[in-house]
Amino acid sequence: MELFSLEFLTALVTIVFIDLILAGDNAIVIGLAARKLPKEQQKKAVIWGTVGAVGIRAVATVLVVYLLQVPWLMVAGGVLLLWIAYKLLVDSGDHGDIQAGNTLWQSIRTIIIADAAMGIDNVIAVAGAGHGSILLVVLGLVISIPIVVWGSTLFIKIIGRYPWIVYIGSSVIAYTAAKMITHEKRLEDVFNSSPAFEWAFMILVVVAVIAFGLRKNVMRGRASRMEKSGESH
Repeated sequence: MELFSLEFLTALVTIVFIDLILAGDNAIVIGLAARKLPKEQQKKAVIWGTVGAVGIRAVATVLVVYLLQVPWLMVAGGVLLLWIAYKLLVDSGDHGDIQAGNTLWQSIRTIIIADAAMGIDNVIAVAGAGHGSILLVVLGLVISIPIVVWGSTLFIKIIGRYPWIVYIGSSVIAYTAAKMITHEKRLEDVFNSSPAFEWAFMILVVVAVIAFGLRKNVMRGRASRMEKSGESH
């Protein structure tokens, strides 16, 4: 991929957007882990916890970029990423198991461990969007870090006000997943022979993920309304 070409810049914007759309969990984890600390220590916990978490995530993403070159792992990663795109739409976002730290070190450790455990979706999504380019992945992380640290809480509020943004995020991740599958070397003959078939496949995958997520949310909302209606009687 040529440096600063349209393809390069598009992939970079995709990586930053994926980091942002998946940053909500980071903000929640940071807030919960640091909530018992004195105000003056909360900022330190946020900064050092995020630095540690991003460091681990950067190493993991680089490793995944190399792993995705193994035959059929692009397909496996793509399928897993499709599940992540669906989960983003229907996840209830329960973080009750995140324990607040009583000391600065405890809070930093909690942020790093929780983020590492929850960050697999981000790692696979960013590695897939990077198309094997370490430079893209590193640039994406460098651009995303300040946005995630200082802007993730604001981003949560924006998503709360405009829930449809989550559907756009899920579409981007589903598209990345479909592209990973079509870029699998063992399937080159299937997709490269017909660009129209490749695009039709990617569009179908995105539509399917959104449709299943929307259906699940509608069913959940209906069940919740019925439950409230039963309680009122």
